[in-house]
Amino acid sequence: MFLKLLKSKWVLGAVFALFCIFSPITLKASLPDFDGNGKVDFADFLLFVAVFGQSAVGQNAVYDLDASGTVDFGDFLIFATAFGQPISDTVRGVSTQGFATRTISNLLDCPGGRISSVGTITSDDGNVWIMPAQTQYTTARHASDMYNQCTGVFTSNSSALNLSAVPVVEIDQDGETITGYIFADNYFELYVNGTLIAVDAVPFTPFNSSLVRFKVKRPFTIAMKLVDWEENLGLGTEANRNFLHHPGDGGLVASFHDANGNTVAITNDQWKVQTFYIAPIRDLSCIVEKETEHLSGDCDTRGTNDGSQFYAMHYPVPSNWYDSDFDDSVWPQAYTYTNATVGVNNKPAYTNFTDLFDDPEHDAQFIWSSNLILDNEVIVRYTVK
Repeated sequence: MFLKLLKSKWVLGAVFALFCIFSPITLKASLPDFDGNGKVDFADFLLFVAVFGQSAVGQNAVYDLDASGTVDFGDFLIFATAFGQPISDTVRGVSTQGFATRTISNLLDCPGGRISSVGTITSDDGNVWIMPAQTQYTTARHASDMYNQCTGVFTSNSSALNLSAVPVVEIDQDGETITGYIFADNYFELYVNGTLIAVDAVPFTPFNSSLVRFKVKRPFTIAMKLVDWEENLGLGTEANRNFLHHPGDGGLVASFHDANGNTVAITNDQWKVQTFYIAPIRDLSCIVEKETEHLSGDCDTRGTNDGSQFYAMHYPVPSNWYDSDFDDSVWPQAYTYTNATVGVNNKPAYTNFTDLFDDPEHDAQFIWSSNLILDNEVIVRYTVK
């Protein structure tokens, strides 16, 4: 079986080479830019070949360019026509309308918390999108608790944190040990140099804060997937403020320290950010796709009791967004928000640790994309020198 697959990929490579030489077709495309570096090149071809012949499920869906359900020769032809051609700076999203279909009723049963369900919705181009995002909550290690009502951890201040009880994920044997303190509204997945360190222990609410440790050499790249969870799947809304459909908001603050307690990184406007899921949208004309930004600042954020016909906008997540060599140079800078805007001044998961998050000399800022309210899935990245 392995030899058969290997031979098929050698044949595919040979056909690809001939196609690139003799094909007269010129096509501007953005979907085949799997690694998100702004061009369709040999690195994208290697990613494509690695999943050729597989079902287009999960992260493989981005390679199913003709929406046939399988990464096959039809997708190869689309990829080959785009190879080496200029790519538009503007990545176009695809829209969906209405509720997603629930596939998981609740990821976490916690008294006082909102229901953290998961579902799917299909856009007109045939792509299936996981709502509110594709995560590794059920399979990955959960971050240690600083404060977590669901597990009964009510740490009163940072001096009461037991760092020695936190597992250290080893990336480099001869690296230094870094400790990260994280508060996310709502959910995060943390990678360092392409290694998954941990995911948030609480997908939705009640609000919690997390502790992680890892051993790595500098420079190292932090990459985090952030999700503002939703009660009404596919619509980006929740029951709030006397409305059945009201958009929530996001926010991430984090501070990373070395073994001596020195701050090595904080969230601020030096991080890079990109948006991949926007909802709720009443009128799709409010979305502005400008170069590499997906802007929703002109969209309505009012609540309502009937959001069943709201739209959502989706953008494909690059398959290697978490790698240290992923090119995020064209991504926008992160936007910063005040504690009051995010609404954390009454949340002990945050206020019990203001000496870590609001250190006067190293004040970590809440970051997100350009729209804290409507942008529900974002990825942020930062390299520590």
